Amino acid sequence: MSEQLHPIAPHHLPFFITPPNEVDVLMVVMGIFLVAVVLWVGTLYWRLHSLPERMAHKSQKLQFEIVAVLGLLALFTHIHLFWVAALLLAMIDLPDFSTPLRSIAGSVEKIASAAADEGGAAKPETKPDPALPAASSETRGPDAAKARESSNA
Repeated sequence: MSEQLHPIAPHHLPFFITPPNEVDVLMVVMGIFLVAVVLWVGTLYWRLHSLPERMAHKSQKLQFEIVAVLGLLALFTHIHLFWVAALLLAMIDLPDFSTPLRSIAGSVEKIASAAADEGGAAKPETKPDPALPAASSETRGPDAAKARESSNA
């Protein structure tokens, strides 16, 4: 006697229905696909999250450290305002105040040293060393150089 099939059951089952005690290939493929998509979305999230830091690093911004700290705060606190602030700060070019101020300070130092060389600035008094012999009155004072020159000639 031949096997009797239920009159409602189909004669040919679709490919995705697995016979008993066999590996469900579609479930394995979908599991691998799910893991790959989760890894891809995670990578996309990390790239998007590090966007402000990469922007500030490429353009050699002075505020790079602030952008990096704001990015970390946004990552660990889940406050998206920190990320938005980091992105805006990475896009803005802050003016460089330190270079002109250093230039001004260097110029002022040059002016001060030039004025001191010309005698415009008061020179500090020096105490005579007691170990050295006392100088005569003709070797002291502003005319000392002239007196030495005339004695040598």
